[in-house]
Amino acid sequence: MELSIVVPVYRGEELLIPLLEAMAETLPAIVERYEVILVNDGSPDGSWQVIQSLARKYDWVRGIRFMRNYGQHNATLCGVRAARYSIVATMDQDLQHPPGELPIMLAKLEEGYDVVYGAPRKLPQGIWRNLMTAGIKRVLASVMGMPSLKNISAFRLFRTELRDAFVNFQSPTLILDVLLSWGTSRFTSVKVDIKHASGSNYNFLTLAKTVLVILTGYSTRPLLLASWIGFVMTLFGLGVFFYVVFVYFTAGSLPGFPFLASIIALFSGAQLFTLGIFGEYLARIFDRSMDRPIYIIRETIES
Repeated sequence: MELSIVVPVYRGEELLIPLLEAMAETLPAIVERYEVILVNDGSPDGSWQVIQSLARKYDWVRGIRFMRNYGQHNATLCGVRAARYSIVATMDQDLQHPPGELPIMLAKLEEGYDVVYGAPRKLPQGIWRNLMTAGIKRVLASVMGMPSLKNISAFRLFRTELRDAFVNFQSPTLILDVLLSWGTSRFTSVKVDIKHASGSNYNFLTLAKTVLVILTGYSTRPLLLASWIGFVMTLFGLGVFFYVVFVYFTAGSLPGFPFLASIIALFSGAQLFTLGIFGEYLARIFDRSMDRPIYIIRETIES
C-alpha cells in the first residue's frame, strides 16, 4: 500500500517536529511506501526552516512553500495535486489527528469506499463551538448531496484518482470536501481518537464566512430561499391589500402611519435580504472572473 500525507502548515514551527517523529514511528508499520508533503501556507514564523531541516532528516518528506497565505483548503489542494501515491491522507499539523489512527481509516477504505473521514469519539471543543461545527457539517453534507454524512473533518483518507474530477478547478475560494463529492458518492467515517487543539484560528466570524462560501459558492439554495421570500411577501402584500379594502368599506377609515411604516419596513427588509443573496452570488462570479490563482509556489523540496 502507498500513502501520501498532506499537511498544510501555518505557524507550525514548534509543531512539525513532534508530528514527524510520530509519523516516523507509525508509517513504516502500516504502509510499504509513503511520503509526507508539508505545504507552508505563507507562515510568518520559522516553519519553512523547520521543513527544510525535516526534509534533510527524512528522505520521505517533501516541502512546498507558497508566496503568501492562501488558506488551509488551498494549501491542502496543492498537496493533493502533488501527491505521488494511490491514497492521500490529509491532517492538521498539531497532532490533533494522530497518525496512529490511520490504520483504522485505511481498513475502512479497503471495504470499497473512496473517502473516509476520521470522526472524533469525543467532541474536543466547547459546547458552542461543537454546535457551530455540527451546523456547518450539516450544511456541507447537504451541499455535497449526502445529508446523512455528518462526520466531515479535515482528517480525511481518499483515493488519489478522485483529483481527476477537479483537475481544472481554479476558483480561489474552495471547499475540498465539495470537490471530492464531484468524483464519488462513496463516503463514510470511522470513530478515532482526536485530541483537543488549543488556540484555534477559527472563530464565529470565520465559521460564518465558511458557511457563506459553501452556500453561495457551491449551491443555488439561497436563490431558492430568495424566491420563496419574494413569493411569501407577495402573498402577504395581497393580504394587506384586501385588508385595507375591507376596512375602507366597513369602517370608513384606514390605520395610520404606524401601520404604513411597519408594512414598508417589512417589505424593505425582505428586499434587502434578497438583494444581499444576489450580491453574494455576484461576488463569487466576480471573484472567479478575475482569474486569480489558487496559489503560487515560491519553492519546493523534493525527496
